[in-house]
Amino acid sequence: MVRAKVTIGAVESNAMENDALAPRLAAIVGAAHVLTDPAETTPYATDWRKRWLGKALAVVKPATTDEVARVVRLCGETRTAIVPQGGNTGLCGGATPDGSGRQIVLNLSRLNRVRAIDTVNNTLTAEAGCVLASLQRAADEADRLFPLSLAAQGSCEIGGNLSTNAGGVQVLRYGNTRDLTLGLEVVLPSGEVWAGLRGLRKDNTGYDLKQLFIGAEGTLGVITAAVLKLFPKPRAHATAFVALESVPAALKLLTHMQSRAGDRLTAFELMSDLCLRLVRKHYPTLPAPMPAPAPQYALLELSDTQGAGVDALAESALAEAVEAGLARDAVLATSGAQARQLWQLRENMSDAQALEGPNVKHDISIPISRIAEFVAACDARLARAFPGIRMLTFGHVGDGNLHYNAAHPDGGDPAAFLARASEINRIVHDTVVEHGGSISAEHGLGQYKRGEILRYKSGVEMDLMRAVKQAIDPLGIMNPGKVL
Repeated sequence: MVRAKVTIGAVESNAMENDALAPRLAAIVGAAHVLTDPAETTPYATDWRKRWLGKALAVVKPATTDEVARVVRLCGETRTAIVPQGGNTGLCGGATPDGSGRQIVLNLSRLNRVRAIDTVNNTLTAEAGCVLASLQRAADEADRLFPLSLAAQGSCEIGGNLSTNAGGVQVLRYGNTRDLTLGLEVVLPSGEVWAGLRGLRKDNTGYDLKQLFIGAEGTLGVITAAVLKLFPKPRAHATAFVALESVPAALKLLTHMQSRAGDRLTAFELMSDLCLRLVRKHYPTLPAPMPAPAPQYALLELSDTQGAGVDALAESALAEAVEAGLARDAVLATSGAQARQLWQLRENMSDAQALEGPNVKHDISIPISRIAEFVAACDARLARAFPGIRMLTFGHVGDGNLHYNAAHPDGGDPAAFLARASEINRIVHDTVVEHGGSISAEHGLGQYKRGEILRYKSGVEMDLMRAVKQAIDPLGIMNPGKVL
């Protein structure tokens, strides 16, 4: 295969001065929607974790697909790099400009309209700037379910979810964002618009182009709208918190619950005792879910479109699990308020870790059958290399996606610990690949793991990715310095 030559770094402007670009952008989107004052642009040039701080030439906020297309066309003419951005809740620096001050941030938050809901076809057509929670509400008001659910759903936007192929807590039943998407509208680097908003579940007329843009982190084009799948709204839920002896026990419980509940098992989340203790330390109003501590816990949910029976199913299946020694104990929520409290233990986990201090984060996926083997091997390797290291392991074990985070030892120096992050990453990522896994599951690569994939992807894979980039974005203006 011929190796494609593609510009990956920052794109240089032509002779046009940077300060001449802003008026031309303002002529497209309105002066009020082109920010150039550093006091206004800095929040858009800073990632959610405050790990990456860039400098934007301007923050441009279009309100329509046509405005996006005109902005992108202008940037192509002037060789100005574009960093697409939604709610700016990413964790890998994928929506943050570099420090050159020569890239614009294309913020899509004003594209926030639900264009259509089709309850017969079970689809919702929404623009990229729609906040995820607002789409969930729109589906609910139409007596349907949009199942994508994340801790950041009150601020993340669907364009960003599409660009990173977000997963969330209901992947076990409904799949990732990729599985929930039927069609896209995309502004290409040329400024042309691909109108692919088709609500079809079967379309075998060539390459499935939408899959190129889902998970591409804005490096191939700007997603402006999507046709998303809806589902019948569940009428009954059962939420349970289960105390477990070990990670292998969690996998046995997962298998047991799947055999008993089938696709009514909507979510299955794993968390360690240390994770639970940190959440309760920093959110003391949340009650202790179990009467006695355990090494591991599972938070699981069953749902059904029928109005009754799911609680009884959950109770009987969990009773069998306790009797068989698969679980130490189980607590079933008896009200919606209790269920929300149990979910808050999971949803506040990332924030609790941040409040505890800096840690080295890993968003990985492992074949479900090898999760326990991976955790045992990687925990042991890290403990040998970093005595006293604290492992904060939680995640969507039902689809193999773990958030495998490492914190400094009690009483240790956080700065000294973080200075060795690359060593920690190498141990974790090598062990992930040894166990047939991926170093990025749902957060993307962004800037954070851009160099890491060169260690783990074959030359053939990298050549294919570069060839796709070269074919669609030959000028290299789309989100340079990310993914590739």
